[in-house]
Amino acid sequence: MQPQKTDLARTALQAHRAPLDMRQRRLLILCDGQRDLVQLGQLVGPETPAMVIQLIQSGYLVSSAVAEAAVVAPAAPAPAVTPTAAPVPVTERRRSLVAARIYLLDILELQRHPQAAALFHTLQQSRSDETVMAALQAALDALPGLTSTGYAERVRQRLLEVLPKEHAERFQIAVV
Repeated sequence: MQPQKTDLARTALQAHRAPLDMRQRRLLILCDGQRDLVQLGQLVGPETPAMVIQLIQSGYLVSSAVAEAAVVAPAAPAPAVTPTAAPVPVTERRRSLVAARIYLLDILELQRHPQAAALFHTLQQSRSDETVMAALQAALDALPGLTSTGYAERVRQRLLEVLPKEHAERFQIAVV
């Protein structure tokens, strides 16, 4: 099966307002109808088949086999997709302080502001968990002054998706 994006997926990727987490967005971007599940699994991770099924059920993806069957025989009902594994909830996915650090470094690099550059350098030079957490907190505190409040809040939410729970609790923010 080679999943392809639907119009809903293209709209969601352009609008940045769809209820998709970072891993789902990454998977949608990679689903171009050319890669099969094995290749996607190598790029995204072992939970790829479950995520693909979830995105198909949500209307963001269509399998190439289903799309070809609809073109060849439009009156024929589409084959039922039976999940082999339950979708992995956001809270069960892998979380990493390194991933959170890299994400925020990328966000700071995009800001083109001297304060953002200083925060970038501080976060980049942080080595211990404590100094990384302090640098992440400083960057999150400064971000609303560098960008819009809505954008800063979206960055905070995305950061909490990848930050390990024990570190997210230090931010005194409930992790869903």
